[in-house]
Amino acid sequence: MREIVIVSGKGGTGKTSIVASFAALAEKSALADCDVDAADLYLVLEPHIQKEHEFKAGNEARINPASCVECGRCREVCRFDAIDENYVVDGISCEGCGVCVEFCPADAIEFPERMCGEWFLSETRFGPMVHARLGVAAENSGKLVTLVKKKAREIAKQKQLDYVLVDGPPGIGCPVIASITGADIVVIVTEPTMSGKHDMERVAGVAKLFGIPTVVCINKADLNEKQTAAITAESEALGLAVVGSVRYDDAVTKAQIKRRAVVEEGDTPVAGDITSCWQAVVRALRKGNGQ
Repeated sequence: MREIVIVSGKGGTGKTSIVASFAALAEKSALADCDVDAADLYLVLEPHIQKEHEFKAGNEARINPASCVECGRCREVCRFDAIDENYVVDGISCEGCGVCVEFCPADAIEFPERMCGEWFLSETRFGPMVHARLGVAAENSGKLVTLVKKKAREIAKQKQLDYVLVDGPPGIGCPVIASITGADIVVIVTEPTMSGKHDMERVAGVAKLFGIPTVVCINKADLNEKQTAAITAESEALGLAVVGSVRYDDAVTKAQIKRRAVVEEGDTPVAGDITSCWQAVVRALRKGNGQ
């Protein structure tokens, strides 16, 4: 079993479209949508949810009015002004530090786990999928990403699947770090723009810190050949192989409207580009593992 994580450095590069096609080409894989803040792989893969679970992380203070003596001590020690004059806790402002619980003389403050979202075990036409939905303004996305990946690995091992395909979040923050940790290879999907090049460099730096083999796929490469050449040169300077150059084609959008990956829609030029990219990723993965 090998874990392939597809990241993008920035949103809008077409990462999820590439992942959907990789899923169709992989044949035996478990899928993990780790973009838990804005998951959208399900829009193409149409998963059938088998199991649904709550995701709890951190704690939130709750004042029991029957026990509260309104002494004001909790309001004094709360550094986040999360408790109003009526001794009601604002869930958005509460950081879950627990100081008010420790200092309440009447033991009137409960401290339950915070409900932050949901995660799902599903089946798709390309194999099992683990995905999640983080609540509005909820935190601990990195912890939820770790959970999603763990479950996908367990399923892949149990079903003896060849790959775990991870649709990672954009950027370089905590969710991205959680996504790439333990991966066998990272695929950076970028676009031929200044911001695409800049953010590709940033996420490549994060992957380098973890010592993970990394390759680059340039999506919509023909829209700006000058920037494509610049990204190719920069990738080579960083020691990163460019495994794919995918042309812009509205066939991708047409396939998405049908809730399908573009490689499912027949032998089109863009499908050929993505297929070549997938084959190059597999070769790089095997080479990195001495196969």
